Amino acid sequence: MSGKFSHDDDSVVVIIGSGAGGGTLAHALAKQGINSVVLEAGKRYRMEDIENDEWEMFKKISWLDERITAGPRQLTETFPNLPAWIVKGVGGSTIHWAGVALRFQPHEFRLHSEVGDIAGANLLDWPISYEELEPYYAQAERHMGVTGESTGMPYHPWNNNFKVLAEGAKRVGYQKLRAGPMAINTQAYDDRPQCMQAGFCMQGCRFGAKWSTMYTDIPRAEATGHCEVRPNAMALQIEHDANGRIAGVVYADGEGNLQRQKARVVCVAGNSIESPRLLLNSNSSLFPDGLANSSGQVGRNYMTHATACVFGVMPKPVNMHRGTTFAGIISDEARLDRSRGFVGGYTLEVMSLGVPFFAKFMDPSNGGWGRDITSALDKYDHLSGVWICGEDLPMEDNGITLHDTRKDQYGLPVPIVYKGDHPNDEVLRRHGQAQATKCYEAVGAERTFLVPDFPTSHNVGTNRMSARPADGVVNKWGQTHDIDNLFVSDGSQFTTSGAENPTLTIVALALRQAEYIAERMQRREL
Repeated sequence: MSGKFSHDDDSVVVIIGSGAGGGTLAHALAKQGINSVVLEAGKRYRMEDIENDEWEMFKKISWLDERITAGPRQLTETFPNLPAWIVKGVGGSTIHWAGVALRFQPHEFRLHSEVGDIAGANLLDWPISYEELEPYYAQAERHMGVTGESTGMPYHPWNNNFKVLAEGAKRVGYQKLRAGPMAINTQAYDDRPQCMQAGFCMQGCRFGAKWSTMYTDIPRAEATGHCEVRPNAMALQIEHDANGRIAGVVYADGEGNLQRQKARVVCVAGNSIESPRLLLNSNSSLFPDGLANSSGQVGRNYMTHATACVFGVMPKPVNMHRGTTFAGIISDEARLDRSRGFVGGYTLEVMSLGVPFFAKFMDPSNGGWGRDITSALDKYDHLSGVWICGEDLPMEDNGITLHDTRKDQYGLPVPIVYKGDHPNDEVLRRHGQAQATKCYEAVGAERTFLVPDFPTSHNVGTNRMSARPADGVVNKWGQTHDIDNLFVSDGSQFTTSGAENPTLTIVALALRQAEYIAERMQRREL
């Protein structure tokens, strides 16, 4: 025996990963009486482990196993081993996400139909529509405690950082200004307290006001008796039987011993780097190019959003660090309007960085401190910052591959994370930078400047949904085209990136997928 379920119990659903996708799925299945084993590569953290300290929490929770950053972007030089900033621990990146919970727009599910083929892009419509996902968006918002209509919770108060940006935005003609929707309580909700506006959202919420599977879905799934979570359990290979059906998962436990958990269904929710890596590492004579990869699309079409940061030095103190990290959202530019010279849209999201992160990100190469950097730090309390979150077009060559010779601590090839910009990304980013600069100049900014690129947490694509098996990896339910008892349950199933943060859509898809899996299992079709 290993805990609650035997390693030989082939009736369980094995879920790999415990974040927005895996944690939500485990809870949703448990409520329907379906047993699952959750394999989480990281450790289990307690609330008292969360500190309001940027670097301590970065070192404590980040996924720092070796990865190789590649591609024609600044990150390749400045963060060669940290292509993405995600969490390794029970709760996954819901521990450190900032809580922004936006729905995709209807046109973003059918972008290819809207704009046609674009040279250099591998555009495809989602096989589901906004209308199909809308009820699950509402369910996800209630489940997560998202401020706004679904819960009746008011939006957050505007902090000084957003007040500055919003005033400038109004002066340049923007109208869609909100301090939300966010999955951070503005009043007690779902046995969680209201936000204390401490400003350390991306270090983990010490108060539990922010939704995280770490302290909501995972413990609640376990409390049903239908879910066992195994921390420090790194999935190494998914195994199949002679007929090509998934039979189980081989993983390394906390002592480094190999274990094999049998399974009725396997759901991969390890994020857009580890999920395709696992499928590629699970190749066999029956699946020589990796599991679920008859299309050749596993690991391809990696998207991170077209992003940039703009900061304004204001005449008076702002103290941007007070209040939620992403304290306000401007959505005027999220529309589809090709007259601007690019496809897709972007949101402007006010953001703050504490002094330690700000200092590092201002000079990520550690190439020497000059007047530009020190003068910005001197004026830290006068800064206001905004993050551009824009549509990142899928490109087939952007993606995850396995290194030929470099191996990790388990003897598996380390992932190479290759990402370059599509020309559309560059035009969109420049437009966002110009508009954000106009907002700050409209309220008298003494100076504006860009923060160099840093590792993003928005990682989607690499196992994308498609109507036709030849075009992608999974169908509209996240079920792989090639193997009916193998599912993908995280952001890697996204067909496009949209102009919105991905977490709400990941949760909505997981809730929908749980219904599908439960129905199929009850009918003995899985």
